[in-house]
Amino acid sequence: MARAQTQGPVFIGGASGALNDSEIAVPGLLRAEQLDYLVFDYLGEGAMGLFAYLKKMNPQSGFLPDFVDLHIGPHLAAIKARGIKVVANAGGLNPEGLAALIRDHAQKKGIALKVATVTGDDLIGRADELRSGGMRDMYDGRPVPDTGISSLHVYLGAFPIAAALDAGADVVITGRVVDSALILGPLIHEFGWTAADHDRLAGGTVAGHLLECGAQVTGGTFTDWRDVPDWASIGFPIGECHADGSVVMTKPPHTGGLVSVGTVAEQLLYEVGDPQAYIVPDVVCDFSTVQIEQLGPDRVKVWGAKGYPAPVTLKLCATVEAGWRSTALIPIIGIDAVAKAERQAAALIERVTAMIGERGLGPWTRTYVEVIGTEAGYGARAKPLAPREVLLKIIVDHPQMAAAALFGREQTTAIMNMAPGTSIAPIIAAPRAVPLTDMVFALIGRTGIEPRVMLDGTPVAFHDPVVPGFDPATIVPAPAPHAPDVGADAVTVPLIALAFARSGDKGRLFNVAAIARRPEFLPYIRAALTPESVADWYRHFFADPDNARVDRYDAPGCHAVNLVVDEAQGGGINLSPRLDPAAKGMGQHLLEFPIRIPAALAAEL
Repeated sequence: MARAQTQGPVFIGGASGALNDSEIAVPGLLRAEQLDYLVFDYLGEGAMGLFAYLKKMNPQSGFLPDFVDLHIGPHLAAIKARGIKVVANAGGLNPEGLAALIRDHAQKKGIALKVATVTGDDLIGRADELRSGGMRDMYDGRPVPDTGISSLHVYLGAFPIAAALDAGADVVITGRVVDSALILGPLIHEFGWTAADHDRLAGGTVAGHLLECGAQVTGGTFTDWRDVPDWASIGFPIGECHADGSVVMTKPPHTGGLVSVGTVAEQLLYEVGDPQAYIVPDVVCDFSTVQIEQLGPDRVKVWGAKGYPAPVTLKLCATVEAGWRSTALIPIIGIDAVAKAERQAAALIERVTAMIGERGLGPWTRTYVEVIGTEAGYGARAKPLAPREVLLKIIVDHPQMAAAALFGREQTTAIMNMAPGTSIAPIIAAPRAVPLTDMVFALIGRTGIEPRVMLDGTPVAFHDPVVPGFDPATIVPAPAPHAPDVGADAVTVPLIALAFARSGDKGRLFNVAAIARRPEFLPYIRAALTPESVADWYRHFFADPDNARVDRYDAPGCHAVNLVVDEAQGGGINLSPRLDPAAKGMGQHLLEFPIRIPAALAAEL
C-alpha cells in the first residue's frame, strides 16, 4: 500500500548509535512536536560476533531483548498513538525472532502493530561455496579461514525497507543492512524516490550517516566538548529531511547537547574512507561537495551530495571464532607504582604460562601489558610521568577457554601475594574468559543476493530496482588548495587551534578527519598533514611500522581533509588489546599535531 508522495519534510529521530545506547533517547525524542520515524542502529561490526555467540548458545536468540525491554517497549503506546514508525536493525541474526517478541509485547498491551522483517542478508549457508571460490579480505587479501566462521552477512540496502513500509508496516526489523539504509528506506517510501534518483539517494544517505550514530551528531564526543551543555540529558538528533535530498539537523526542545557546523561536520566524515566514493548498496555518494550551514541555534542545514550509480558488488562481513580472552584490570597504588605494575604483569604471565604448560594446554596466542596512566598509547610522544596510581591491564588470548579462565582466576590472587598497593577492580566480578571473534570483510557479486520482506508472517513481493553500474573512472579528484607560504615569521600552533577532529575504526584501519574551523585555515592544515607526516605521528600503532600507510582525501565542501590509517588497529575492534580498540582517541592524538601558520594569522586565534 504505497502511500501518496510526501511533499513536506519527513522528521526522523536517530534513537540509537549502538546496541548499548542510552534509554533516554526515545523519551527525549518524543518531546518533539513533529516526529515521523524512530530509527535504531544496533549493528556495529563488533556486535555481529556477540549475536553469533548468543545464537550459538540458544538458537532462538541472535538478538538482544533490550530493544523491546528498554528502548521501545515502555513507549510503544505513545509511539503508536502518534503514528510514528520504527525502523531498526536490532534483529541481528534473528529478525523474525525479535519481530515475534515485539508482536507479543504489543498484544499484551492491547496495541495493534504491523511488524515487518527484512532478511536475506545471512549467507552462512554459502560459506563453503564462497571460501572455495577464493573469497579474500578486501583490505589485506587474507583468505577466509577454513573453520570457525560464526556468521556471514551481506550488507543490504534501503529499498527492502521502503517496500516493508509501502506494505503498511508500523515497525520494520532488519538484520545486516548498511546503517544509513535505516533512514534512506523511509525517505524512499515517503518521497517516492527511484533507484535512478542518484543525487537524492546520496542526500538521503548523508542524512542517514548523520543520524545513524545517535548523539554523536548533537555534541557527543565533540572536539570542543566544553561548549556542549548538559551531557546528562543530551538530545538525540532529528533530521528534517526534504524531497530534494537536503536535511536540517536539529534536536528536541529542552534537551542537552549542541547542533553546530562543527558537530555535524565531525559526524559527516566519521568512519569514512574516500569522501568522493562513499559506497552503499543503493548508490555511490560524493560527500566532498556537501555544504553545511548554521541556520540558527541547534539547526544546521546539510546539502549538496552527488550520487553515482550503485556498485556492482556488495560488502559482506564474516565473523570468525578466534579463541578466548581474559582481561585483568588491577589498581596499583603508591611509590614506584609503574615499576610494581610492570613486575606484577611479568610475574602473573610467567606463573600462569607455567601452569597451562603443566596441563598441556599449549601456549598463549597473545599476551599484552599496558600500564594505564603512563600515556602508553602515545609512544615516543609520551610525557615522563611518575604516577602513584595506575591501572595495570593484562590481556591473554588462548585457543582454549580453560587457559583463559585459569588466568582470570590467578590474576585476582595478586592482591595477596604480589605488589604492595594492589587493590581490586570490578573486572574480577566479570567472566574470567570471554570468546573472541575476528572479522573478515569481502566483496561479493549481487547475483544470488535476494532480500526478503515479510509482514506479520506474510511475504511481501519485492524486486530490487537497483541497477548497478558505478565506474570509478567517473570520479574526478577534488581540487586541492595550493600549498601556502607561511612567511619568515611563521609560528607553530597545535591542530586543535585550527580544526575539529573525529576518528573511528573500520576493521583493521581507522580514519581521522580534520575539519578547518575557518576556510582559510585549510591550506595550512593540509600542508602539514601529509600522508608521510601522519604516518610518522601514528607509527607506533602500525602492525608493520616500517611500511606504514596513510591515504589522504580532500573534502573541500566542508573544508576538511580525511586521513585513512591502514593496519594500525591492533587486529580490529574485537581483537585489539589496546586501551582504544574503537579508535575513538586517534583524533585526540592528532589534535596536538604542530601546524605552521603565519604570525598574523596566529594573532587572530
